[in-house]
Amino acid sequence: MLLLSLSFFLTISLLFYAIMAVPAAKKAHIQKRIQTYFTAEPSAAIPEEEGDNRSFMERMVKPAWKKVKKNYQKKLNKEKADKLEIRLLQAGQPFGYSPVEFKILQVGLMVGLPLIFAGLAFLSHSSLMIGMLMVLGALGAAIMFPKSFLKMRAQKRMNAALKELPDTLDLLTISLEAGLGFDAALSKVTSKKNGVLSDEFKVCLEEIRLGKTRKEALSAINLRLPLEEIKALTYSIIQAEKLGIGMVTVLKVQTEDIREQRKQRAEEKAMKAPIKMLFPLVMFIFPTLFIVLLGPAVLQFLDAMK
Repeated sequence: MLLLSLSFFLTISLLFYAIMAVPAAKKAHIQKRIQTYFTAEPSAAIPEEEGDNRSFMERMVKPAWKKVKKNYQKKLNKEKADKLEIRLLQAGQPFGYSPVEFKILQVGLMVGLPLIFAGLAFLSHSSLMIGMLMVLGALGAAIMFPKSFLKMRAQKRMNAALKELPDTLDLLTISLEAGLGFDAALSKVTSKKNGVLSDEFKVCLEEIRLGKTRKEALSAINLRLPLEEIKALTYSIIQAEKLGIGMVTVLKVQTEDIREQRKQRAEEKAMKAPIKMLFPLVMFIFPTLFIVLLGPAVLQFLDAMK
């Protein structure tokens, strides 16, 4: 069974390699012939030794991958691509994937996982119904897993940013009180602290240096971290800059509000804890107690009845 499984996976891998490598090899061969015979100067042609020194990734995989991305990008709807790009930014752009690359990965999972489970069902001699259930389950997992992964990463980043926010604002307030400007104070904060919020402020500073206004750069953080606290903070900073209010006063008020909200969330979670503990108590702890306490009495009662 193990040998059959290994043979099946090896066959699929070789088939995938052939599909990806053969067109790229043909294209590279044609390009080499064109450069050899139709270049104005013989020295401009690519030497054979230089082509041989290139790695397999550069000769085969990268050209094929670029071609697949280019073809798929033409078919991808712009509106869906924009929405997916926002979700990727909220998740921290995992693995540096662009929307096109992420959609290709999703399609690859939707094709590959059902094939793998169909092969496993065939090798294990399962019935048709079980095989279909395995294939449908694999297809559902391939559809849901990327979305769930992005949602989980985005929630994790938001929780980390919410946890870092009060301390970051304290450091920003101290820097402003020391006489630094807002951009300089923000740069000082990002150099002293690490984390999700610090990375977002670094991106904000880079966008400001590239020509964006402070309002546009701060508003872009709201897209990447859709939190009410972040929205309130950026709105207060923009309004303070617009109306000429002291930035230190605004940040102190925001810090107090955020700490108060964090305290309220902690109290809310503490009040929900007994309700959440009720299910494991009823399902796991109470039956064990009943068995230990009432078990001997039940046994004695059964013996007396006999």
